[in-house]
Formats: sequence, C-alpha cells, structure tokens
Amino acid sequence: MSINLQTAKEVHWNLSVPELIELALRREEAVLSSTGAIVAYTGKYTGRTPSDKHMVKEPQYQDKIWWGNNRAMDTETFDSLFAKAEAAAPSKTLFVVDAFAGADPRYQIKVRFIVENAYHALFIRTLLLRPTAEQLKGFEPEWNIVNFCRETYDRDQDGKPRDAVIALDLASKRGIIMGTNYAGEMKKSVFTILNALLPFQGVMPMHCSANVGEGGDTALFFGLSGTGKTTLSADPDRYLIGDDEHGWTDTGVFNFEGGCYAKCINLSREKETEIWDAIKYGSVLENVVLREGRVPDYTDTSLTENTRCAYPLDAIEKRREDGMGGHPKNIFFLTCDASGVLPPISRLNEEQAMFYFLNGYTAKVAGTEAGITEPTLTFSTCFGAPFLPLPPKVYGDMLKEKITALGAKVWLINTGWTGGKYGVGERISLLLTRRMVTAALNGELDSVEYSTNPIFGLQVPCSCPEVPSQVLDPKATWADGAEYDKLASELQEKFEKNFKSFM
Repeated sequence: MSINLQTAKEVHWNLSVPELIELALRREEAVLSSTGAIVAYTGKYTGRTPSDKHMVKEPQYQDKIWWGNNRAMDTETFDSLFAKAEAAAPSKTLFVVDAFAGADPRYQIKVRFIVENAYHALFIRTLLLRPTAEQLKGFEPEWNIVNFCRETYDRDQDGKPRDAVIALDLASKRGIIMGTNYAGEMKKSVFTILNALLPFQGVMPMHCSANVGEGGDTALFFGLSGTGKTTLSADPDRYLIGDDEHGWTDTGVFNFEGGCYAKCINLSREKETEIWDAIKYGSVLENVVLREGRVPDYTDTSLTENTRCAYPLDAIEKRREDGMGGHPKNIFFLTCDASGVLPPISRLNEEQAMFYFLNGYTAKVAGTEAGITEPTLTFSTCFGAPFLPLPPKVYGDMLKEKITALGAKVWLINTGWTGGKYGVGERISLLLTRRMVTAALNGELDSVEYSTNPIFGLQVPCSCPEVPSQVLDPKATWADGAEYDKLASELQEKFEKNFKSFM
C-alpha cells in the first residue's frame, strides 16, 4: 500500500507536459529559459547522496542483499516514513505519474510516482516510458514511490540527525524519498529496483548507454557519471537506444527508460550537437545559471558542476523507437583517470574484462555527489556500485557468461587526463575519444599493430586513423617519464588490492 491520496489537499493525475510546465513555473522556483526548457534549482543537494540511501532488511530478501554496500533500514522505520507522509498529505498538492520501466515487455514493471513538485513530475514523466492514454485507463502499479522532498527525515533509526532519506522495500514494492530536491534520486531508485529483480529472471542489468549502427551492430558504454556515457552514445552516425540503464537478455539489450539525463557542464553545440539540440520545450534543466535574456550559461559552475538536462528520447532524431537492440558486438568501459596514466584506448581480453568490470575504476567528477569538489579516485564495482543491491559477483558472472558465449570485443577507454595527473595534464579531447571509439566500432583497429603497456599489461593500438600516435601512448605525453612510471605502478597496485576483495 502507498499513501491514501484521498486525504491530500489536491491531486493531479498524469498531467501533460504543458500543464506540468505551467504549474512548475507558477508554484516552484522554476523559470523558462531561452531554449524553451524550464530551469529548476534543487537547493542544498545538487547531486545524489549515497549515504542517505537504504534498503529495508526483511526476511524475503535479507539474505540476497549486498549489505556491505547498502545501508539497512528496519521495517518499522520504513513504515514510520510512510506514516509521516500520510500525515503530511492533507496539506499538499500532489502529482501522480504512472510510468513503465523497461522497453522489453517481458521484463517491464509498472511504477506510480506520487510527488509534491510539478517539476519532479515532469522530470520522471520524461525519464521513464510513457503509457498511452489507453494504457493509463487500466493502469495498476506494481511499485509505488513517494517523493515528499519538503519533508525531512529528522533523525535516522540510530538517532543521528539526517534530513534526506531514500529508502526501498523490495517486499512491499514501495520506495520513499524525503529531504532532497535532487530529481536524479527518483530515476536511480527505479534502476536499483531493476538491478535487484532482473538477475533472478536471467537478465543482466547494466549501468551503461547503448546505440546501434546502420548495420545493426549494438555497442554498450559502461561508466559512472562524468565519464562520457551519454555524450559518446549520442553519436550522429548511430541510433541511440538509451543513455544510462539497460538490460541484457537472451535476445539482446533493452532500455529501462524513455529519456536521457545529460551533464551540461561546458556543453557546446560543436562537441555535443545531439544533446544541445534536445534542450528545448519539454526538457528540464537543473541548476543551470541563466544570463541576460535567460540564455543558459553552461560554463558557470557557481551552483554546481553537476548541471543537468532531462529530455525525452524522441528529442534525439536518430534513435531506436522500440528501445531495443541485438547482442552487443563492442563493449566500452569508460573511466575518467584523474592520474593521467591509463591509455586513451586499449583492448581487453576476457580475463582483463572481468578485472576492470569488477574494479569499476574511475574518478568521481566534481558535483555528481554531495561533497565532491574535484576528481576523486574511486572503485565503483560494475561501474555502478551505488545502485547495486546484490553482490558484485552476481553481475560479474553474468557479464562473463555473455562475453564468452557471444564473443563481444571489450575496450577500456580513458576519458580522463593525459600528459600528467589532474592539475598538471589536460583532459583528453572529446573529439579524439570519439574518433578512437568510431575506429573500434568500424573495425579499423582490428588489423593494426598493438603494443603491451608494461605496467598494466593492456593491449594498446600503435595507430588509429586521425589520432596522433603520441596520444595513444600515455607515457609519451608526460614530461617526466619516471613520474609516470611511479603513478602508474601505484595505480596498478590499487587495482590488484581492490580486485582481491572479489576473489
């Protein structure tokens, strides 16, 4: 059971985009930008707060959850949060959004969101799959998620002061969000649910983007926020399946969502044309500073570096209408290496694929999570630890089985620094990264000579069309080769130490 909507002051059911925009502009701190997109400001929290996320510990699932990665909440505390929401409902105008998650009908779930911000209703309507008018008539939700962002947790079950809380109960199929206005918590709650459910149905859930070439070849791009998932999958020469969350079945891959959630920092039409053009009426900008004439300034980080845009998939001209694709032929692991020592592209064998997948190495870029102000080294197993309810080995074994059975090529792409670590070197050019990815997709790297990086053991192409050969060798870009060897060896030691935790 969710909260009793009959007690609410007012309830709006499945409003249209124009209706939600009008109410967001009238009721909330939202404004209309020159692009036609509304701009909302999330206040204290401009990114996710993983430390506030909980899973309910109850008999049905408690032996399956990876408790080393998930904060436990008892059933009584969870029920008290819903009781608090119930008590607050009579003073609130609420918005109900009914949506699907999962483009493959075999694994699709029905989710009902009950929120108190029109902007949040527009956001989740944009990000998930939208039922037709006919489907809405008989919509019976399997899951209910309540987002009362203006209510606070006050104190957690251990008595510690805490304003934000995100909690999911797999047994009762309910979720609740309080104390944070950051809309991304809603979409990631759905992702966490599917990450818990799908492996038991033989489907591998993945934190990745996906697209399809003209010849029907599917590619996956794994990576945490800020590594380039959305940017690299929005390829003008390929058809987008989705930018963030997918499942891999016995027949291929499918998108969980119906929209995209792109970072806007330093966005330009030249570098990211598809994303730039998608920011229009019906899309939502978060924490973007506006200049004279309400023109977005994507270079302004005064509020956060985690500026975002949510837009529907149909804003992308080249896309898969059904949200599905075949088995992937190429898999890219995207890592933002702040130490500047990894090659910009390297080919992985099956053993290395498991090593880098389970390590999930990257740098958290500024603003993505609360408290992150500059790139910070992290190991986020399976390139999505904050969203994994089950142990990493569950997902790792599924990936290994599929790669072995289907023979996909796996690549490691460093979208981070070159010529030195963060603060010394520079971020690898997006244009060069795109060219290297395209070369891998087109088979241009299949017949070139490879060299072995002596520290990481990675197979690095010695040449790539339109990419200077020096760029391919990370050590060659450093002024101090000895310093490169030192930092590279230190990183490899961290890789090996972290990997042992999965053995």
